[in-house]
Amino acid sequence: MVGKQISGKSFGGCIRYLLNRDKAFVLDAEGIRSFSIDTIIQDLNIQRKMNPNLGKAVGHLILSWSKEDIDKLNTDLVTNLAKEYLQKMRINDTQYITVLHTDREHPHIHIVYNRVNNQGKTISDSNNYKQNVKICKELTLKYGFHFGESKREVHRDRLKGKEQIRYQLYDAIIAAAKKASNWTQMETLLAQNGIGIEFKYKSGTKEIQGVSFSQREIKTKGSAIDRSCSYKNLNDTIEQNTLANQLRAAINAAGQAPEATHQSYSSELDESKVLIPNTTSWFDLLSGMGYAFGSEDEDDAKRRKRQGISR
Repeated sequence: MVGKQISGKSFGGCIRYLLNRDKAFVLDAEGIRSFSIDTIIQDLNIQRKMNPNLGKAVGHLILSWSKEDIDKLNTDLVTNLAKEYLQKMRINDTQYITVLHTDREHPHIHIVYNRVNNQGKTISDSNNYKQNVKICKELTLKYGFHFGESKREVHRDRLKGKEQIRYQLYDAIIAAAKKASNWTQMETLLAQNGIGIEFKYKSGTKEIQGVSFSQREIKTKGSAIDRSCSYKNLNDTIEQNTLANQLRAAINAAGQAPEATHQSYSSELDESKVLIPNTTSWFDLLSGMGYAFGSEDEDDAKRRKRQGISR
């Protein structure tokens, strides 16, 4: 389980970006009169005016899981996980909406919350990064989600030869993947460190099945460096970066919200607008959207076959 945080100025830009698509579903909300896009934006803007000096009132969180966790997830669990995450992050006593997107193969949700709470006070985001890492780790362990082996604790200064180069590759690849929004940027960033990329294609096609990295005449598969460096895992990270950048642009381009006056209202949800049952499994949901869960790395396929693992 991985979390990303984004702060912005426009609830309108953010909400329209998240909900103006076919494969978006509202899972949960608090302090919102209905799931109409215009009503959601209006309600969030009404409350933000209780603290007009806060420029970036839009709190936006993206929670993602590994594709290996698909069989463990359902919409009820994910809805409750979002609530638990918010409580642990001390984001409470405020409006929020949880949105499921099924336009990507990897499971992920969006949580938009008002950084102006119900008393007009600011919800701080000063320590969100460290708290997010800690809480995502706690929830990953608690619910038994996929947890890649970490190389952060290894003492680099004690390494020599090929092992030293392998860890140098790992550090550079992970650092580049955090910044890149596409594979061209990834190649450029790695080239600055003298690292080359070579893709492996499915025979007779342009479909990428794997990736290798080279430095100092040493060439190795990404999956051999670390599972997080396989083509599929790196591509997921790059796609998440692209999504985050698009969201930042959508949120900030719209600018400040229009003036509105504060008023009281019922926060009862419009149940007729809940689009999917809470017990829907993620696998069934994505399968219904046309995902075949294929095209895995060739190394992954061979490993599963050797170990007798089926999807």
